[in-house]
Amino acid sequence: MKLPHIVISKIIRALHDIFVDRRYADKAVEFTFKHHPKWGSRDRRMFAEAIYEIVRYWRWYWHLAGLPDADHARRECIGDEELWRVWAAFQVMQNGELPPFDELVGIRRQDIIDRSKQEVSPVIRASLPDWLDERLSRELGDAWPAIRDTLNEPAKVYLRVNTLKTERRSLKERLGQDGFITEALKPIPTALEMQQRYNVFGMAAFKEGLFEVQDASSQLVAPFLQVEPGMKVIDACAGGGGKTLHIGALMQNKGRILALDVHQWKLNELRKRCGRAGVDVAETRLIEGSKSIKRLANYADRVLLDVPCSGLGVLRRNPDAKWKLSNVEIDRLIVEQQDILVRYSSMVKPGGKLVYATCSILPSENEEQVQKFLATHGDDWTLEEEMKINPAETGHDGFYAARLVRKVPEPKAHVSEASQSEPVPEPAAE
Repeated sequence: MKLPHIVISKIIRALHDIFVDRRYADKAVEFTFKHHPKWGSRDRRMFAEAIYEIVRYWRWYWHLAGLPDADHARRECIGDEELWRVWAAFQVMQNGELPPFDELVGIRRQDIIDRSKQEVSPVIRASLPDWLDERLSRELGDAWPAIRDTLNEPAKVYLRVNTLKTERRSLKERLGQDGFITEALKPIPTALEMQQRYNVFGMAAFKEGLFEVQDASSQLVAPFLQVEPGMKVIDACAGGGGKTLHIGALMQNKGRILALDVHQWKLNELRKRCGRAGVDVAETRLIEGSKSIKRLANYADRVLLDVPCSGLGVLRRNPDAKWKLSNVEIDRLIVEQQDILVRYSSMVKPGGKLVYATCSILPSENEEQVQKFLATHGDDWTLEEEMKINPAETGHDGFYAARLVRKVPEPKAHVSEASQSEPVPEPAAE
């Protein structure tokens, strides 16, 4: 197959944007597609698959290109010459021949193959920063190697059936009629797995609000909150609102949902999604400061805290995150998570429940945060259940959730008027 030089040159440009200018990979892909609307499906697929594969295995392909390992994370060492060599390594490892491009003169296919047979450290082969491998190994112990391998596998596409508008069997049949094959996940009643790659956002069924794109693990979080129709529910870190929509469906559009976030643009997008999905009970509200939280004290039957996190459980979907994270950033997130848990928990009414959730696999972001919270607030809260989703065991994204119950204060003992009077003396012994 003849490779179009224009597409490969745009791959090089996008890799520069990602590794030098620190742009997110999905934004780099979206930007390129927007500026090349006449590309066909083959070129678009070639471009996107190359970008995500190279980002996922960046350090490994850097090694195969014959470049010094120490330079793979140094932006000043990443130029067009190095990027062409990295792409050449990718192309060869995909069992491809090197095209006769001027930029590839002097690069020998056999040299790349020979390097692929050399012994290298597992962290280079798995393409992780040293600090991240060390931290995950320290926190996860013997479980880390299997998880590390799983997180390098390309992510599958899962759909969540919008039960406000359809049910799984009907959606599966509808998609089949449109030429798309899906498989139902038995343990998760709302989940369908796509069997082929496709831009699902262009499907008619999506535009009609019949489904959302949501990983299988993520689809377990809203049910874990144990909502019921008629409840008052707060999704306190709503973001784009995927879980808000799921909660609305579980509540059968009965009750009230407050979707909160610190970013207005995310809430604007959520309102559009609610309209498409037919979720009528959700109201968006911007968190403008501590007063926004205090006004909601003791308000909700249920509160979901899907807190900002490292996202290490979803590296298959966002492989560039491992090149942008740092120990400092994770430690900052841990402080922020505990602050959110302490302050936002006041929104739960006595007897209500709170779910603390992350898409991280780090215990320091997960169970250790809950333990720390209970160490200082255990008089008012109790841990009811934890859910830990190991990507190596499930093949889905890594998630954590803990459901906490706010205790109902015991009523004060009633003091009768008689007991408040002067004590009655014991009768004198006869």
